[in-house]
Amino acid sequence: MMSAGKCHHRRPFDVLIVDDSDADVLLVKAAISGGGFSCRIHRAKDGIEAMNYLRNHVTLPDLILLDINMPRMNGIEMLKVMKADHRLVRIPVVVMSTSEAERDIIASYSSGAAGFLAKPLDLEHLFKAVQDIENYWFGVVHLPPH
Repeated sequence: MMSAGKCHHRRPFDVLIVDDSDADVLLVKAAISGGGFSCRIHRAKDGIEAMNYLRNHVTLPDLILLDINMPRMNGIEMLKVMKADHRLVRIPVVVMSTSEAERDIIASYSSGAAGFLAKPLDLEHLFKAVQDIENYWFGVVHLPPH
């Protein structure tokens, strides 16, 4: 799942996808792989699995793509727990949800999300949106150090 990178970055970027939908994860992985950056992609199926991953790995992800509606611990609950942890607070999280409800958008930003994207239903738009996120976080802005 790695592609040639456009940037002069020393290592591949680590992306954690937190989503319970296998189909959505496959599409997001394909979009990232088709982008211009070398990325290692990791996956958690819900907030509990993601928090276990974050707390037990030395290498933290450079970016988290987070769904809201998941079993056990949803995306908003995970954001609140994650942003309360001094080791994890600086990791940018972009919420990707099928919801466009104002309450979900507000709750995401209020809980520490760096962005909110309503998942496009059209495959071409989804790929473009994911690659735009990848370009922004890995090609435009400076990520915080771990």
